[in-house]
Amino acid sequence: MPYYGYYYGFDWTYLVLVLPCLLVALWASHNVKATYRRYSKQLSARRITAEQAAQRVLSSAGVYGVRFEHISGSLTDHYDPKTNVIRLSDDVYGSTSTAAIGVACHEAGHAVQYAQSYAPIKLRAAIIPVTNIGSKLAMPLILLGVLFSSFGSFSYTLIYVGVACFSLSLIFQLVTLPVEFNASRRALRAIEDGDLLTQEELKGARKTLRAAALTYVAATAVALAQLLRLLMLFGGRGRNRRN
Repeated sequence: MPYYGYYYGFDWTYLVLVLPCLLVALWASHNVKATYRRYSKQLSARRITAEQAAQRVLSSAGVYGVRFEHISGSLTDHYDPKTNVIRLSDDVYGSTSTAAIGVACHEAGHAVQYAQSYAPIKLRAAIIPVTNIGSKLAMPLILLGVLFSSFGSFSYTLIYVGVACFSLSLIFQLVTLPVEFNASRRALRAIEDGDLLTQEELKGARKTLRAAALTYVAATAVALAQLLRLLMLFGGRGRNRRN
């Protein structure tokens, strides 16, 4: 008996569920890079650098002691809560572009979240170790379950545990969404309140952060599609076998 979704060796669940989301994710990745390139050419009239703007975001929230470091790569910017360091990439560090300012202030928004004990980012940090373990175990457990399908309920247990482990990836993505949206809102609000950019320049920073946010939405869609696919492929097989 074939697994649900497989007909004559063709997996229609991948074509219908996963592939469209992957295409959206590829588009989102291309879009954020294109948007960043576009607004990296729009320089701040006030000549404020990305690091200086991020410092203003931090000070406006009463957060101090955060260090800044230069890191290689493109759009590899991130805040490291363990060392309390904001790392800015080659394209962002020292730049006065509206795109760079938006990215740096977004990372400052994450630092503010930790400083103010923003609940979703605390939750995300807490589940990272479990999510990492689950993502590594998910597919091996599912494959073992398929290989040992002749062992009946034991194989189904392996598959279901594997699917449960994979679901942790979706949970992580769902928790990540409010964290990223909130960091961007904090950044844009601080930029506007501090008059760091003109209204026209603020549009560039906003569009850059919006494009970045879409990549997280796309990643969540991919994780959801993959989980639905696994449930469709394996969810009904055990019930059918028992009937």
